[in-house]
Amino acid sequence: MQKLDKAEAESGPLRKIAALVNGDNPLNLKLETYAIGAMFDRVLEAANLRLGPMTSSRYQLERDIEGGRGSRGLGIQVFDVHTGKSRGTDTLSGGETFIAALALALGLADVVESASGKVRLDTIFIDEGFGSLDTENGSGTLDQVLNVLNSLVKQSRAVGLISHVPLVQEAIPNGFYVRKGLLGSTVEERSTI
Repeated sequence: MQKLDKAEAESGPLRKIAALVNGDNPLNLKLETYAIGAMFDRVLEAANLRLGPMTSSRYQLERDIEGGRGSRGLGIQVFDVHTGKSRGTDTLSGGETFIAALALALGLADVVESASGKVRLDTIFIDEGFGSLDTENGSGTLDQVLNVLNSLVKQSRAVGLISHVPLVQEAIPNGFYVRKGLLGSTVEERSTI
């Protein structure tokens, strides 16, 4: 019995560390979730650099420490500068959701590139979502998103857009149409002139 008591006393600090790592801590957070959260914070920070220009700096994405789907602390909420409050992403409009998702994708690409100098993510494809963006004589959300995408092209990135929105088609210098027909689809080059 003395050996067992001695072994328990000696292993106590290691068992305490193991318990902390496995979520027996004040936040009930496993080490794995904590580490993922730290990386997620970097992605959100990079995404906010992209989101700001697309929303006139109205929104900031932040980690929802208390809630979120799946692992606790890995959800996203939106801080709205106009109200001074954070709210769930499910309260965003369709266009705002599109912009937030685009900002997250670009932020993730930025973090991956910065974490590994050998990885270059220089192509992005976006399929729709543009129809949910408002237009206001060159100052609407659609224009802000297109400006951000144009800045990516100027940074030697390729951006492929799939859209049925005429304003998007007009803003893109190179492109083609896919036309459905009775015998199948055909591809038609779009003239920029």
